[in-house]
Amino acid sequence: MDHAADPATVARALTAAHLYYVQDRTMEAIARELGTSRSTVSRLLTTARATGIVDIRIRSPFAAPQRLEERLAERFAVTAQVVPVPDDASEVDRLQRVSIAAGHALLDLLHDDMTVGVAWGSTTDAVSRHLVPKSVRGTTFVQLNGSGNTHTTGLLYASEILSRFATAYGGSAQQFPVPAFFDDPRTREAMWRERSTRRILDMQSDMDLVVFSTGSAGSRVPSHVYSGGYLEAHELEELARQGVVGDIATVFFRADGSSDGIALNDRATGPGLDVLRRVPRRLCIVSGASKLASLRGALAARTVTDLVLDEATARALVD
Repeated sequence: MDHAADPATVARALTAAHLYYVQDRTMEAIARELGTSRSTVSRLLTTARATGIVDIRIRSPFAAPQRLEERLAERFAVTAQVVPVPDDASEVDRLQRVSIAAGHALLDLLHDDMTVGVAWGSTTDAVSRHLVPKSVRGTTFVQLNGSGNTHTTGLLYASEILSRFATAYGGSAQQFPVPAFFDDPRTREAMWRERSTRRILDMQSDMDLVVFSTGSAGSRVPSHVYSGGYLEAHELEELARQGVVGDIATVFFRADGSSDGIALNDRATGPGLDVLRRVPRRLCIVSGASKLASLRGALAARTVTDLVLDEATARALVD
């Protein structure tokens, strides 16, 4: 994406895009009209796509991804976008393709004067690097859960993700400078009474959109909460004994979508699943069938309204 495009170039890109895509003019004709070269017109059209002026989408009634989207909508009551990815693609390439698609999907979901919750993690980090710029006035991006652990504050990692969202859309970023997990539930209770913390919690309770992925201990692209030193071995063992299949913003759930009685949730700083369910739009982004169990649990918990995922995972989900 071209963050350096000046307003004059963007204006010319808008004109060129309108002539090319709406009026069906040739690049040669546009070059004559604008008094420039064909290669410059080509660069202007590239700028139009990179800056979000033009959003190209392919919809075929015969495409397997679209049939999968329809089946997902029928079965799980979600708006799904299935990303075509070769079955032999590497997990890194798969994640990149899904992240690019998610960056475009956000264009339709983001509007002025919104509060948008963003969970940190390997997937949202990848998505944040493929956002398509769009100017939205009065929109605030708020961190969903704390990021500190016994090895690091995690602030740089989480704040970089949040900052990319705010920069791409011209919004403001609100960090949540607390640990991912408190050592004692009573510490969280006390912290949640502090006015500075309540300010962030109040924002989270009034979110219009939330962007997240499901965490999974068995993901081939390791979920950051499981690989970044946030959980001790005995805690992972306890989660397994309790039938936990994944988490959303460090709040854990079972295959049936339940989260009650999971002790670690009493120390977690992410919003409860009941808070998430009250958010009007909830965009979940998943790459790789190794996250299938956690995605099924998230769907069972009714935490997803919008879903972007790769084709192989979509097939496994409906089979």
